[in-house]
Amino acid sequence: MKNTQVIFRERQRFRQFWLWALIIGIAAIFWAGFVYQVVLGGAFGNRPVTDVQLSIMLALIGFGLPFFFYWMSMTTEVQTGMLYVRFKPFHLKPVRIPLHTVRDYEKVTYSPISDYGGWGIRWGAKGKAYSMSGREGVLLHFYNQQPLLVGSQRAKELFRAIEQAKVSG
Repeated sequence: MKNTQVIFRERQRFRQFWLWALIIGIAAIFWAGFVYQVVLGGAFGNRPVTDVQLSIMLALIGFGLPFFFYWMSMTTEVQTGMLYVRFKPFHLKPVRIPLHTVRDYEKVTYSPISDYGGWGIRWGAKGKAYSMSGREGVLLHFYNQQPLLVGSQRAKELFRAIEQAKVSG
């Protein structure tokens, strides 16, 4: 993101308790299997894999899965005339949204599951969405493409920043 005046910046991470409970629960199964089979010498499951295979699965799922979800983040930045959204690690560079292409925008409360099928980078009947957690965001309406929802924990501030950046840009 360029070194110009930043009007608004927000970095979000997955914060849902149920999601972290699920991820840690899945990782814990692999930790328990590793300890039982490799450390204690038992056979984990009806058809146990080799110790090497279990070690690889522990590295990928026991360590890798929680780290991957911890590392994921969404950064939203508003600068004069431009909105940037980066969903790390899926975007190598931020998605640039020139605000002159935005016809209208509104602060919305939405249902992530029923409107877009969940959180993340989502496509649905209502358009595209970038969201990490929560139920609020700013819905952008364009002249020549489907709407885009940008989820935010600070939706009022994001709305005001877009308003300010659009006027000054």
